[in-house]
Amino acid sequence: MEEQVEMVGRAFVEHYYHLFDSDRASLASLYHQSSMLTFEGQKLQGVDDICSKLNNLPLEKCHHIISTIDTQPSSFPGGIVVFVSGSLLQSGEEHTLRFSQMFHLIPTPEGSFYLQNDIFRLNYG
Repeated sequence: MEEQVEMVGRAFVEHYYHLFDSDRASLASLYHQSSMLTFEGQKLQGVDDICSKLNNLPLEKCHHIISTIDTQPSSFPGGIVVFVSGSLLQSGEEHTLRFSQMFHLIPTPEGSFYLQNDIFRLNYG
């Protein structure tokens, strides 16, 4: 079970950041109307509000460099909590920004997962 949670969490992280970096509009498929995003303290709910925020970030081109991925099964049956730390490199910049992000994945009846909770913070200092 733990191995499967780890495998799903890592595959999700790879997929999420690939979409974020190359086709951000496609992230909409990962959220539901009940989904919540807290981005640097700003709370958003629902696919439209979340995707509007993500698509209008002042990060035209960027690349995520993942340092760590930690996974745990959640109390929701079949759910997975994923915690990521890494760096964000913006196009034209030579210095990276450190970040942390937490995802709560919920299984769907079709056998995939959607993002119920998503919390993102830049790490200053």
